[in-house]
Amino acid sequence: MDFTVIDVETANPNLASICQVGIAVFRGGVLHESWSSLVNPYDYFHPMNVSVHGIDESMIASAPSWAEVYPRILPFVTGQIVASHMPFDRIATQRACQNSGLDHFDCSWLDTARVARRAWSEFSRSGYGLKNLASTFGVTFQHHDALEDARAAGEILLRAIAHTGSSAAEWCSIADRRLSPALRTTEGLTVVQDGVLAGNVVVFTGALSISRRDASEMAAASGCEVGAGVTKQTTLLIVGDQDISRLAGKIKSSKHVKAEELISKGQKIRILGESDFKALLRLV
Repeated sequence: MDFTVIDVETANPNLASICQVGIAVFRGGVLHESWSSLVNPYDYFHPMNVSVHGIDESMIASAPSWAEVYPRILPFVTGQIVASHMPFDRIATQRACQNSGLDHFDCSWLDTARVARRAWSEFSRSGYGLKNLASTFGVTFQHHDALEDARAAGEILLRAIAHTGSSAAEWCSIADRRLSPALRTTEGLTVVQDGVLAGNVVVFTGALSISRRDASEMAAASGCEVGAGVTKQTTLLIVGDQDISRLAGKIKSSKHVKAEELISKGQKIRILGESDFKALLRLV
C-alpha cells in the first residue's frame, strides 16, 4: 500500500507550462507526507486555465522554475510507484523535464482512472473523473489544487486496493489489461474502448503536421470518439502547434472560440497542442 501521487496545474494549453505541482506520499495505506509548490513556467497564463485553478502571473513571480523544483521532487518519486489521475500529469512532467534538459522520473507509473474503471464495473465506461469518484466515495477536496487533487487520487487508489485486494504494485499490471474489444464506428474508425484517452470526444483544429484522417485514426486507437465540430459533448480540442503558440490574445479558429465559450459556461474541455496530444498517444 506504498505509492506516491503527483498532480500538476498548467498556465496554458501547453502541458509543459506547469505552474503548480502537488505530491502526496502514501505509506502503509495512510497519507504519510505531502508537498506542493508553485512553479514559474516562464510562459503566458491563458485566462481559461486561470479560471480553473486561480493561479496567475502575480502568484508565481518569485516561484522557482521547474528545473529548480526538480531536485525536490526526485526523492518522492525515484524508484517508487507514482500514480496520477489520467495521463495528463505524467506527460506534463515529461514535457517540462524535456524543456529543461532533465531526465524524466525513474519510476513505475499508474493511472488511477484506469484503476477505477477496472475496480468498479459502474465506472468502466463513464463517471471515472476525479471529482465524481471523490463524491461517490466521500472524499472531500478542493478540485484543481494540485496537492488536493493528488491526495484525492491517492484516496481513490486506496479504496480500489481495499475493494479488490490487489496491491498498488499488482495494479501496475492489471491497469494495462483490456476491458473490452474495440468498436468500429460508422466513420470507419476503430475506437479502442479502454484506450488511454477512452471516454473523450476529440475535435481537431488548425494546421496539423499530419492529415486529419491520420490524426483521427490515432485518436480512435487511444479510445477517443472524433467529432467534426465543437459541441457540448466535446472534451478535447487539439490545436496545431503553430496555432497554439499564438493563443495569447491572437487569432483563434471558430472551433477554438466555441470551445472557450463552452468552457466559460462550465463545460470541461481540455485544449492541447498537437505535440502534447501525440505524447499522450505514445502511452497506448
